[in-house]
Amino acid sequence: MVQEFPSLTNDLLLRAARGEQTERAPVWVMRQAGRYLPEFRKTRESHEFFEICRTPTLATEITMQPIRRYAGLLDAAIIFSDILVVPQAMGMEVIMNPGPHFTDPLNTPEDMAKLTREVDVEKELGYVFEALTLTRKTLAGQVPLIGFTGAPWTLMMYMIEGGGSQTRQKSKTWLFKYPEASKQLLERITDISVKYLIGQVNAGAQLLQVFDSNAGDLSPHDFSTFSLPYLKRIAVEVREGLKARQLPVVPLTLFAKGASQSLAASAGYDTIGLDWTQDPRDVAKFTDGVIDGRTVTMQGNLDPMVLYGGKEAIEREVKRMCKAFHDARGGACKAWIANLGHGITPGVDPEDMRFFLECVHKYSAVPSS
Repeated sequence: MVQEFPSLTNDLLLRAARGEQTERAPVWVMRQAGRYLPEFRKTRESHEFFEICRTPTLATEITMQPIRRYAGLLDAAIIFSDILVVPQAMGMEVIMNPGPHFTDPLNTPEDMAKLTREVDVEKELGYVFEALTLTRKTLAGQVPLIGFTGAPWTLMMYMIEGGGSQTRQKSKTWLFKYPEASKQLLERITDISVKYLIGQVNAGAQLLQVFDSNAGDLSPHDFSTFSLPYLKRIAVEVREGLKARQLPVVPLTLFAKGASQSLAASAGYDTIGLDWTQDPRDVAKFTDGVIDGRTVTMQGNLDPMVLYGGKEAIEREVKRMCKAFHDARGGACKAWIANLGHGITPGVDPEDMRFFLECVHKYSAVPSS
């Protein structure tokens, strides 16, 4: 049963995600509700990270903070949560201090026996669904609400490494030493991810993003073996599941950081996220019309470090980014969602973030002829 929510007054994001031409590029920022905001840091003084994720009222408050601060400038809200709630739902303990730490990571395939065999997604991740519903109602139709999950390979990496890793030595050892066990683990993560994403739409999410933040650690062959099949499964099965439950078939975004964009586009998502090392003009050549004859929307892709360069640099680089995306679409503002090429970092001045958003509004618009 589809829940009743206030009517949406700004659908720019959804139109761009469907490949349409827009009056300007919709803009939002990965980690826009985060440590660069003083109001976020104030909330964190009295609440542990995962406590916020698990408390719908707090998650809603954090999600709304950038929407209130940048009223009229942001074209989407993204629910405050974390990709590692999925391993937690599978029975793993994760502590954020300050980065993620798994108290008992997976060392050998035998350790998979420690994982919960049948995960009740509604029970284990219901707090995310509650937060989405509360946030959607609190937004009152101002902007669309984005839900998300981590890609199976990226989650597997954390579950084996036990946290962040420069070399991915342990997790990549699994791929080469235990390829079949790796695929079994990836399948289990995928099963949960599909149910989780469908549940997010049922709770109010209007667009879904899958973060494969570690995709660039894999060669094209290994990405095609250990990431792409599971990303494809998510795209197909989420859409099928939404149709079966008579829920809106919302746009899907894949951010496969560092991966071949032609491979990423073949996963079947409506939008692919670009990091700052990729030129949209080149990406468009390899993706437009190649997958089912459709235009794949691009998202991105300003280098997050530009926000430390001062207003002159921000304006110059946003203008350059806008020209690149316009050139990729024959001079039009079409099938493009403006964003950074990765998440905003904690040291950014909130007023420089504001100026970035203002510049996107100004320079992404193409004058009507």
